[in-house]
Amino acid sequence: MQRFEPLVRESTPAIIAGKLRTAIGLGQIPPGSQLGEAELAKELGVSRGPLREAMQRLTQEGLLISIRNRGLFVITMTDEEVRDMYVARTAVERAASELILQKDGKAVAAQLMQTVKAMKKAAEKADMDAMSQADMEYHATLVAAAESTRLTRMHNTLLTETRMCLTALERKYPDPHARVAEHQAMAEALADGDQERVGKLLISHMEDALDRLTGNGDADVATA
Repeated sequence: MQRFEPLVRESTPAIIAGKLRTAIGLGQIPPGSQLGEAELAKELGVSRGPLREAMQRLTQEGLLISIRNRGLFVITMTDEEVRDMYVARTAVERAASELILQKDGKAVAAQLMQTVKAMKKAAEKADMDAMSQADMEYHATLVAAAESTRLTRMHNTLLTETRMCLTALERKYPDPHARVAEHQAMAEALADGDQERVGKLLISHMEDALDRLTGNGDADVATA
């Protein structure tokens, strides 16, 4: 009987792509920014070959856009692109929840409730950065628990795009406890094994976030 899963070592381009993805999501590389190859290679302490491959991956994921004769830029998301992103996230997370409920919904719900506790603490302290971090961790945990490589791969890109919108979203929740309650309700439905309720709550959660982001008619939510 095999006791341990074999270790998987990430390639250098994959590690670089992960660092860039995180920096974009956290706003350290803002929407619309140009990525200078020489500057980034020096900052990351890597050669240009793996950096180019990493940036190509992010271009394929849709996080970077290549403009002819100008270079690579971080995307700036329009309202329509934000809507499309939330549609995709809803589909991925519903599929993940269905896979989870074929196994052990209670165990995953217990993990999610730990993240809900972190969200509650952040809400009590009005720490919006910690709230957003816990929010992203909640959804990442949900999809990772489905143990689907493809769902996780798609979700990673979608979460990066979501992070780009979080600064704007934080300002649209006058009561952060409402945000906590939505996540707690989804975890409870998962613990009960109620797929229909999980699906309805996920749709409601995503539609609510989308309405908060795009309901004011801003043309460019990623830089709001």
